[in-house]
Amino acid sequence: MPVQLTATPVVLPLADCSVRAGFPSPAEDFSGKRLDITELLVEHPQATFLLRVAGPSMREYGIDDGDIIVVDRALRARHGSIVVAVLDNDFTVKVLHNAGGCFKLRAGNPTYPDIVPKENQELEIWGVVKSCIKRFA
Repeated sequence: MPVQLTATPVVLPLADCSVRAGFPSPAEDFSGKRLDITELLVEHPQATFLLRVAGPSMREYGIDDGDIIVVDRALRARHGSIVVAVLDNDFTVKVLHNAGGCFKLRAGNPTYPDIVPKENQELEIWGVVKSCIKRFA
């Protein structure tokens, strides 16, 4: 079940330097400003929800099993948007593909087929995925 975010600020320190993902660099000054995580992740607080992802179908987009996605229901989904859709009362996260008015949902994993709604199926684009939160061991 989706969990709605609150607009309560969560302010954490942000260092004035970048962390290199290549070769290490000498330590830099770590004094910096503070960053409100909610402000960073949430554009429309009343329409933003968190969902936990189950399964590996979106791994090529960096969304893995157990990740938490931030979903904004106030945004309009476009071709290429990562969306949460409801198909026959089941939630799924996929990429929206719209070609000439024909909609389909594409996975980010080649072992998963596209979802093309059949005539008798109800498809609702529930919201647009804005962020993915990961936890490491």
